Amino acid sequence: MAPPDLLLIAPAPVIRLSPTQLRLDAKFIEGARLHARHWNGSIRFILWRNDAIPFGKDIDVADLGFELTVLEPGQPLASEHLQGGGLIAASADSHLTLDLPTHARTAGVKLVYAIEYTLDTRLRIVWLDRDRSWPRKLRASLWLLQQEHRCRRALRDADGVQFNGWPARDAYAHLNPNNLLYLDGRMTAELMATHADFAARAKRSADKEPLRIANSGRLEPLKGAQDLVPIARALKAAGVDFTLDIWGTGSLAQEIRTGISMSGLQDKVRLHDPLPFENGLVPELRKADLFLSCNRQSDPSCSYLEAMGCGLPVIGYDNTMLRRLAEASNGARTTPMGDVQAIAAGISEWASERTALTATAERALAFARTHDFETEFTRRMAHLAEIANA
Repeated sequence: MAPPDLLLIAPAPVIRLSPTQLRLDAKFIEGARLHARHWNGSIRFILWRNDAIPFGKDIDVADLGFELTVLEPGQPLASEHLQGGGLIAASADSHLTLDLPTHARTAGVKLVYAIEYTLDTRLRIVWLDRDRSWPRKLRASLWLLQQEHRCRRALRDADGVQFNGWPARDAYAHLNPNNLLYLDGRMTAELMATHADFAARAKRSADKEPLRIANSGRLEPLKGAQDLVPIARALKAAGVDFTLDIWGTGSLAQEIRTGISMSGLQDKVRLHDPLPFENGLVPELRKADLFLSCNRQSDPSCSYLEAMGCGLPVIGYDNTMLRRLAEASNGARTTPMGDVQAIAAGISEWASERTALTATAERALAFARTHDFETEFTRRMAHLAEIANA
């Protein structure tokens, strides 16, 4: 039986620049187009306007390839927004979607939630926010506790739930037996690292070239970006011959630039603007030797799996997601949370034991290949179709 029409309600930001042009998150555009190509029925999206888009891309509405409805910030969903959809797939990470079970029943459609953030992760995000005062953090935490009750009720009342990563599954799987675990990422089979990439790394190692370390993502406290320069300083002090390339932007960008200059790291650490994923970031990552993550929260960052698909072992803090990924893949290693010296020591060990580094990289790539985009997408779509046709 063919899949029904699909309505996706996502927390991705959007800005309406004109009646014919939008600014959208670059990752959302890539993911939405992939969904549109792979789903056999018609597909449309509902997003809320949000003027903050760190990795924005301007695009004509006619070039989207799918229908998109833009709601105003905080605008509640109503039953009329759901008309024409045979199946709703919505993010439970937004409080604006938590009344959907009632609306879905009224509209006579099935509802499947996807969720990746746990209460612990949400609270950590609040308390790592440098711009909030202590009273504001406390108020936000109390609000999150209230929303958690709504979230759990919504997951329980949905027709199914898809968990992005182990932390969400561990926290919520007991609420809904019709659930699926998946690992989100954008790496397709053709983007994965090749034998030529590994051969190039082996030659660099034989030629005693510096260890190439890569980092990408938002330069924010919750991502641990404040630790990048201290780690580089520790590596330099330990006598490690390395380079660190950072691709990203965010509130800590200037702090990182200043830290690079004041620490005399200009010949080792380079801060770059964000790159398009397929034709920019992936080729650069495949030229590196390992991926450094300082993420302090347990969200299922797609950077982990995407780096592994580029043939890079990952080293990072012992958040729940990376710890479980390291256990499942044997292609990553974790260190105590916030311990810059431990991260530097782990990198130093890999720098002096390139054979072990390569073996870890090969395991990382093998794991990523079993969780490439097509594989994970097919599993998710089959789960949705099964629910829709039940």
